[in-house]
Amino acid sequence: MAKKIVNLLILLPLGVILIVFCVANRQSVTLAFNPFRPDDQVLAVSAPFFVFLFIALISGMLIGSVATWFSQGKHRKRARTEAKEAIRWQGEAGRHKTRAEEIAGQLPSR
Repeated sequence: MAKKIVNLLILLPLGVILIVFCVANRQSVTLAFNPFRPDDQVLAVSAPFFVFLFIALISGMLIGSVATWFSQGKHRKRARTEAKEAIRWQGEAGRHKTRAEEIAGQLPSR
């Protein structure tokens, strides 16, 4: 319930801000990819300004997440290695426990 309230308190104002932002920046702009002839229509894209801003925002988020994923690769590799080692040690402890129980069962009772 608290998570829903927090999401409502954060996401609702954020959605309203984004809607206002889109309405305020709906004029059409041209993004030219030819620096020598900006009026060349072959290498130009026209769209509302907020579309280019959203594309920049989304691409920045994707590039940042990929960079973070690659930078944390050594930590994921270490976690996998330690998990395999923990499983190996648990197996060895289980074998020793079984062996100790067998030996305890063979000892004469008092």
